[in-house]
Amino acid sequence: MTTLRKTARKGEGNVDGRAAGPRRFRPVRWLVRWLWRLVFAVASVVVLVVLLYKVVNPPTTLYMFGEGRRLGSGVDHSWVAADAIAPVMLRSVVAAEDANYCTHWGFDMVAIRDAIEAGGNRGASTISQQVVKNTFLWHGRNYTRKALEAMITPVMEALWSKRRILEVYLNVAEFDQGVFGVGAAARHYFGVGPEALSATQAARLAAILPDPKGRSASDPSNSVRRRAAGIRDGAATIARDGRAACFE
Repeated sequence: MTTLRKTARKGEGNVDGRAAGPRRFRPVRWLVRWLWRLVFAVASVVVLVVLLYKVVNPPTTLYMFGEGRRLGSGVDHSWVAADAIAPVMLRSVVAAEDANYCTHWGFDMVAIRDAIEAGGNRGASTISQQVVKNTFLWHGRNYTRKALEAMITPVMEALWSKRRILEVYLNVAEFDQGVFGVGAAARHYFGVGPEALSATQAARLAAILPDPKGRSASDPSNSVRRRAAGIRDGAATIARDGRAACFE
Protein backbone atom coordinates (compact mmCIF):
# COMPACT_ATOMS: atom_id res chain seq x y z
CA MET A 1 0.00 0.00 0.00
CA THR A 2 2.84 2.36 0.93
CA THR A 3 4.60 1.57 -2.34
CA LEU A 4 1.48 2.46 -4.36
CA ARG A 5 1.17 5.84 -2.63
CA LYS A 6 4.82 6.67 -3.42
CA THR A 7 4.29 5.74 -7.04
CA ALA A 8 1.18 7.91 -7.23
CA ARG A 9 3.06 10.91 -5.80
CA LYS A 10 5.84 10.50 -8.34
CA GLY A 11 3.33 10.59 -11.19
CA GLU A 12 1.44 13.71 -10.05
CA GLY A 13 1.06 16.27 -12.90
CA ASN A 14 1.73 13.72 -15.62
CA VAL A 15 -0.96 11.32 -16.87
CA ASP A 16 1.33 8.41 -17.65
CA GLY A 17 3.38 8.86 -14.49
CA ARG A 18 6.58 10.03 -16.23
CA ALA A 19 8.45 13.03 -14.86
CA ALA A 20 7.85 16.24 -16.86
CA GLY A 21 10.88 17.20 -18.96
CA PRO A 22 12.12 20.71 -19.84
CA ARG A 23 9.95 22.79 -22.15
CA ARG A 24 10.92 22.64 -25.80
CA PHE A 25 12.41 25.88 -27.16
CA ARG A 26 10.18 27.43 -29.84
CA PRO A 27 12.22 30.05 -31.72
CA VAL A 28 9.25 31.55 -33.60
CA ARG A 29 7.26 32.10 -30.43
CA TRP A 30 10.33 33.54 -28.69
CA LEU A 31 10.97 35.91 -31.61
CA VAL A 32 7.37 37.11 -31.72
CA ARG A 33 7.40 37.73 -27.97
CA TRP A 34 10.57 39.81 -28.14
CA LEU A 35 9.35 41.71 -31.19
CA TRP A 36 6.25 42.76 -29.27
CA ARG A 37 8.43 43.80 -26.35
CA LEU A 38 10.60 45.85 -28.69
CA VAL A 39 7.56 47.54 -30.26
CA PHE A 40 6.18 48.36 -26.81
CA ALA A 41 9.54 49.76 -25.68
CA VAL A 42 9.90 51.96 -28.79
CA ALA A 43 6.31 53.21 -28.48
CA SER A 44 6.88 54.03 -24.80
CA VAL A 45 10.03 56.01 -25.61
CA VAL A 46 8.19 57.93 -28.36
CA VAL A 47 5.34 58.85 -26.01
CA LEU A 48 7.75 59.92 -23.26
CA VAL A 49 9.80 62.12 -25.60
CA VAL A 50 6.67 63.72 -27.08
CA LEU A 51 5.37 64.35 -23.56
CA LEU A 52 8.71 65.86 -22.55
CA TYR A 53 8.68 68.31 -25.47
CA LYS A 54 5.15 69.29 -24.60
CA VAL A 55 6.58 71.25 -21.66
CA VAL A 56 10.33 71.48 -22.45
CA ASN A 57 11.50 73.54 -25.42
CA PRO A 58 13.70 71.54 -27.81
CA PRO A 59 17.22 73.00 -27.43
CA THR A 60 18.17 72.04 -30.99
CA THR A 61 17.33 69.59 -33.77
CA LEU A 62 19.35 67.14 -35.85
CA TYR A 63 19.10 69.41 -38.89
CA MET A 64 20.04 72.50 -36.89
CA PHE A 65 23.04 70.68 -35.43
CA GLY A 66 24.10 69.47 -38.86
CA GLU A 67 23.83 72.96 -40.36
CA GLY A 68 25.87 74.41 -37.52
CA ARG A 69 28.61 71.86 -38.17
CA ARG A 70 28.48 72.49 -41.92
CA LEU A 71 28.73 76.27 -41.55
CA GLY A 72 31.40 76.00 -38.90
CA SER A 73 30.01 78.93 -36.94
CA GLY A 74 26.86 77.51 -35.41
CA VAL A 75 23.39 78.85 -36.13
CA ASP A 76 21.38 81.92 -35.16
CA HIS A 77 18.58 80.60 -32.98
CA SER A 78 16.78 81.73 -29.84
CA TRP A 79 13.52 80.39 -28.45
CA VAL A 80 10.47 82.67 -28.45
CA ALA A 81 7.24 81.78 -26.65
CA ALA A 82 4.03 81.90 -28.68
CA ASP A 83 2.78 84.80 -26.53
CA ALA A 84 5.81 86.84 -27.66
CA ILE A 85 5.09 86.31 -31.37
CA ALA A 86 2.77 88.65 -33.26
CA PRO A 87 -0.56 86.78 -33.71
CA VAL A 88 -0.52 87.64 -37.42
CA MET A 89 2.65 85.54 -37.77
CA LEU A 90 0.84 82.45 -36.49
CA ARG A 91 -2.07 83.11 -38.85
CA SER A 92 0.26 83.75 -41.78
CA VAL A 93 2.14 80.48 -41.44
CA VAL A 94 -1.13 78.56 -41.20
CA ALA A 95 -2.53 80.36 -44.25
CA ALA A 96 0.68 79.59 -46.17
CA GLU A 97 1.38 76.02 -45.10
CA ASP A 98 -1.78 74.39 -43.76
CA ALA A 99 -5.10 76.23 -44.17
CA ASN A 100 -7.05 73.31 -42.65
CA TYR A 101 -4.77 73.17 -39.61
CA CYS A 102 -7.57 73.51 -37.05
CA THR A 103 -9.74 70.80 -38.59
CA HIS A 104 -7.34 67.89 -39.10
CA TRP A 105 -5.66 65.47 -36.65
CA GLY A 106 -2.20 65.67 -38.16
CA PHE A 107 -2.93 64.50 -41.71
CA ASP A 108 -4.97 66.58 -44.14
CA MET A 109 -6.83 63.90 -46.07
CA VAL A 110 -8.32 66.44 -48.50
CA ALA A 111 -4.86 67.75 -49.38
CA ILE A 112 -3.52 64.20 -49.70
CA ARG A 113 -6.32 63.28 -52.11
CA ASP A 114 -5.75 66.44 -54.15
CA ALA A 115 -2.02 65.70 -54.29
CA ILE A 116 -2.68 62.18 -55.56
CA GLU A 117 -5.08 63.47 -58.20
CA ALA A 118 -2.45 66.01 -59.27
CA GLY A 119 0.03 63.21 -59.86
CA GLY A 120 2.12 63.79 -56.74
CA ASN A 121 3.42 67.18 -57.86
CA ARG A 122 1.74 68.95 -54.97
CA GLY A 123 2.81 68.77 -51.36
CA ALA A 124 0.37 67.53 -48.72
CA SER A 125 2.54 67.72 -45.61
CA THR A 126 0.83 69.45 -42.68
CA ILE A 127 2.45 71.72 -40.12
CA SER A 128 2.16 68.87 -37.61
CA GLN A 129 4.09 66.51 -39.90
CA GLN A 130 6.75 69.16 -40.45
CA VAL A 131 7.13 69.63 -36.70
CA VAL A 132 7.65 65.89 -36.25
CA LYS A 133 10.22 65.82 -39.06
CA ASN A 134 12.08 68.91 -37.87
CA THR A 135 11.98 68.18 -34.14
CA PHE A 136 12.19 64.41 -33.72
CA LEU A 137 13.56 63.06 -36.99
CA TRP A 138 15.86 63.95 -39.85
CA HIS A 139 15.48 65.49 -43.29
CA GLY A 140 15.43 63.41 -46.44
CA ARG A 141 13.04 61.24 -48.40
CA ASN A 142 13.05 57.63 -47.27
CA TYR A 143 10.45 55.14 -46.14
CA THR A 144 11.86 54.75 -42.64
CA ARG A 145 11.51 58.43 -41.85
CA LYS A 146 8.05 58.63 -43.40
CA ALA A 147 6.91 55.61 -41.38
CA LEU A 148 8.19 57.14 -38.14
CA GLU A 149 6.61 60.47 -39.07
CA ALA A 150 3.26 58.74 -39.63
CA MET A 151 3.55 57.04 -36.26
CA ILE A 152 4.60 60.07 -34.20
CA THR A 153 2.31 62.70 -35.76
CA PRO A 154 -1.01 61.46 -34.29
CA VAL A 155 0.68 60.92 -30.91
CA MET A 156 1.86 64.53 -30.90
CA GLU A 157 -1.56 65.77 -32.04
CA ALA A 158 -3.18 63.88 -29.15
CA LEU A 159 -0.77 65.17 -26.50
CA TRP A 160 0.02 68.73 -27.60
CA SER A 161 -2.26 71.71 -28.14
CA LYS A 162 -2.49 73.22 -31.60
CA ARG A 163 -0.89 76.40 -30.25
CA ARG A 164 2.08 74.42 -28.88
CA ILE A 165 2.59 72.70 -32.24
CA LEU A 166 2.68 76.09 -33.98
CA GLU A 167 5.01 77.50 -31.34
CA VAL A 168 7.52 74.69 -31.87
CA TYR A 169 7.17 74.94 -35.65
CA LEU A 170 7.96 78.64 -35.70
CA ASN A 171 10.96 78.10 -33.43
CA VAL A 172 12.65 75.30 -35.37
CA ALA A 173 11.81 76.31 -38.96
CA GLU A 174 14.68 77.46 -41.18
CA PHE A 175 14.33 81.00 -42.55
CA ASP A 176 17.76 81.51 -44.14
CA GLN A 177 21.14 79.82 -44.15
CA GLY A 178 21.97 79.37 -40.48
CA VAL A 179 18.88 81.29 -39.33
CA PHE A 180 16.34 79.23 -37.39
CA GLY A 181 13.18 80.31 -35.66
CA VAL A 182 10.97 83.34 -36.06
CA GLY A 183 12.84 85.33 -33.40
CA ALA A 184 16.15 85.15 -35.28
CA ALA A 185 14.36 85.62 -38.62
CA ALA A 186 12.55 88.81 -37.54
CA ARG A 187 15.84 90.38 -36.44
CA HIS A 188 17.77 89.04 -39.43
CA TYR A 189 15.41 90.36 -42.10
CA PHE A 190 13.66 93.36 -40.50
CA GLY A 191 15.61 94.34 -37.39
CA VAL A 192 12.58 93.91 -35.12
CA GLY A 193 11.45 91.48 -32.47
CA PRO A 194 8.92 88.78 -33.39
CA GLU A 195 6.23 90.57 -31.38
CA ALA A 196 6.53 93.63 -33.63
CA LEU A 197 6.11 91.93 -37.01
CA SER A 198 3.60 93.62 -39.29
CA ALA A 199 1.12 91.73 -41.46
CA THR A 200 3.32 92.26 -44.53
CA GLN A 201 6.50 91.17 -42.76
CA ALA A 202 4.81 88.08 -41.33
CA ALA A 203 3.45 87.15 -44.76
CA ARG A 204 6.89 87.51 -46.34
CA LEU A 205 8.48 85.29 -43.69
CA ALA A 206 5.81 82.67 -44.31
CA ALA A 207 6.30 83.00 -48.08
CA ILE A 208 9.98 82.00 -47.96
CA LEU A 209 9.50 78.85 -45.86
CA PRO A 210 9.35 76.40 -48.79
CA ASP A 211 12.78 77.58 -49.97
CA PRO A 212 14.47 79.59 -47.20
CA LYS A 213 17.94 79.46 -48.74
CA GLY A 214 16.72 80.58 -52.16
CA ARG A 215 14.29 83.32 -51.15
CA SER A 216 14.57 86.54 -49.17
CA ALA A 217 11.94 88.20 -46.98
CA SER A 218 13.69 91.57 -46.93
CA ASP A 219 14.54 91.65 -50.64
CA PRO A 220 11.71 89.59 -52.13
CA SER A 221 11.45 88.62 -55.77
CA ASN A 222 8.25 89.33 -57.66
CA SER A 223 7.05 85.78 -57.07
CA VAL A 224 7.67 86.07 -53.32
CA ARG A 225 5.82 89.41 -53.28
CA ARG A 226 2.83 87.82 -55.01
CA ARG A 227 2.87 84.83 -52.70
CA ALA A 228 3.17 87.09 -49.65
CA ALA A 229 0.20 89.17 -50.79
CA GLY A 230 -1.89 86.00 -51.08
CA ILE A 231 -0.74 84.83 -47.64
CA ARG A 232 -1.64 88.19 -46.10
CA ASP A 233 -5.16 87.91 -47.52
CA GLY A 234 -5.37 84.30 -46.38
CA ALA A 235 -4.30 85.20 -42.84
CA ALA A 236 -7.05 87.82 -42.67
CA THR A 237 -9.56 85.31 -44.04
CA ILE A 238 -8.86 82.56 -41.49
CA ALA A 239 -9.09 85.17 -38.72
CA ARG A 240 -12.60 86.09 -39.91
CA ASP A 241 -13.98 82.63 -40.62
CA GLY A 242 -12.77 80.98 -37.39
CA ARG A 243 -10.06 78.76 -38.80
CA ALA A 244 -7.57 80.37 -36.42
CA ALA A 245 -9.66 79.67 -33.32
CA CYS A 246 -7.73 76.53 -32.29
CA PHE A 247 -4.46 78.39 -31.71
CA GLU A 248 -5.54 81.89 -30.70
